[in-house]
Formats: sequence, C-alpha cells, structure tokens
Amino acid sequence: MYEELLKDAYDLHVHTGPDVLPRKLDDFEMAERLQRIGMKGYGIKSHYFCTAERASLVNKNFPGFHAIGAICLNNTVGGLNPIAVEMAARDGAKIVWMPTFDSANEQEHFAKSSPAKLPHWAKLRQKLEEQGKHLPTISILHGNQLKKEMYDCLEVIKEHDLILATGHLGKKEIYELVKEAGKLGVKKIVITHPNFPSINLSKEEQKELADMGAVMEHCFTTPYSNKATWESVFEEIRYVGPEHCILSTDLGQQKNVYPDEGILEFVRQLIDNGGFTKEEVKRMTTINTSLLVEEQGVKI
Repeated sequence: MYEELLKDAYDLHVHTGPDVLPRKLDDFEMAERLQRIGMKGYGIKSHYFCTAERASLVNKNFPGFHAIGAICLNNTVGGLNPIAVEMAARDGAKIVWMPTFDSANEQEHFAKSSPAKLPHWAKLRQKLEEQGKHLPTISILHGNQLKKEMYDCLEVIKEHDLILATGHLGKKEIYELVKEAGKLGVKKIVITHPNFPSINLSKEEQKELADMGAVMEHCFTTPYSNKATWESVFEEIRYVGPEHCILSTDLGQQKNVYPDEGILEFVRQLIDNGGFTKEEVKRMTTINTSLLVEEQGVKI
C-alpha cells in the first residue's frame, strides 16, 4: 500500500556518493533502489560540490529516471557566488541550497550545543582550520538586508527557474530571503527541514512562510534521529496544510537506513499514526515535488 503512494514520486534531498563525506550508497545504487519501488527521481545533495554532472550520468544509465543536480552555496563553491549558480544552471542543476554547514546560523548553533562526538563534517572543518585553511561563516544579510551578491544569485535563480532552498539559514535570514525572492519573481522556494534544531520554525512561522509562497520540506531524518517528534511533524504538516509541504529523507549517512526505506517509513508513519489520507500523502510525495522539478508537473 505504501509503495503505491510513491509511484512517480521524488525525494529531493539525498546525500549519495561519491562525496567528500562517507555515504551509504552511490548514485547508481540509489537509482536502482528507487526504480524498484516506482519512484521517478531524487535530488543529489553535496555540501561541497555541484552535482549536476553526476545527475546527468545517472540519467544516461537509467532511462526514464530523473536524478536532479544541485548546488549548495558553501565555501567550496565560493559562498554566495552568482557565477557558480549560473554555471550550475547551465550544467542542468535545478536546486540551489543556501549555505548549510558554513552558514553563520549553523555554526553559532553548533558552538552552543556541540555534541560529545563530532559529526564527520565538523571533524573535517576542524582539521582544515588547524591546518590554517580558514573557512569563514556565511550570512546572507548585511545588517537587516540581503547582501548584493545574494540578490545577484536570486536573479540567476529566477532567470533559470531554479528551486531556491533555504539550507541552514536562521529565521531572520529565511524571512528576508523569502520576502525578497518573492518580490523578484522567484517561483519555487523551499524551506529546508523547518523543524531542524538550528532552524526551529514554529508551526505558525511555517504557515506564515507558506502564505508568502514557500513550500515546507519535511525530512525523515529529523524525527528519525530524535531532533523532533513524529507527533510534532504531524501537527506542523496538518497546521500548514499538505498542499504546502513536500516529503524528503535527508538520508545517505552510513549508519542510517537506506533512503528508499526511509521514505517508505515516512509514508507509513503519516498514514498509520498521523491520520493523513492517501490523497494528502500523494500530494506531498508526488504532486508537489513534480511541480517543483518538472515542466508540467503531475496533474491532480
């Protein structure tokens, strides 16, 4: 029953390999696993490099499949670099994530709540800093306004009709970005895991952002890793409305379940424990995601 709700669906947030960080599976294995359950494609996320060329190779080797390239505006691509966004778009990328590990917001949060065991990304960043390879934190704001280079990135995103995803930005940055992107005519705005600890948007704030034209991306790993409860996820989706939400996994880490297993469990939780209808889940897995990455989308 759950697999039928994933027919032609997309998972727009997956950490496959090859990558700088260790991953559970590579792009080809990911495509094989998703095709077996009838899914149509996935977004390849690297915190460090553009993945458009990887997506092209996947799609060449798996006819009918739709891997989606992306770029994340961390230090490795020059931060808020409109030329990097331009080249990514010309190479076929569809998603532009704002800074994640290198964002000022994420670094401030991590400094306040650093775990006893450092995650791989933090170990790498620490090692580079010890070698004298400084990694500045990145904010999209100068005072209360977007930086010029952020506006330049938004112009490229608008021109190529890319998906603007908020990454690990803080609340103030997210609100200003969504407001200004809307003014400029950016049509596809996704709030990346709004209930992630360093972001922590309330259901009311999520609803405000949805009313401003943004889509909430709820990721499986957030409740799976106890960063949020399943009950809070159900409540947030219900409050904002499934028509304004998509489901992703944010999986690919070595010690976690496979992404296809994660998305199936996400669907099961929503149906069995969340009280959502099949139509509501299908809206979030297939219809809303296809409207973001396909020319015509899936008709309702």
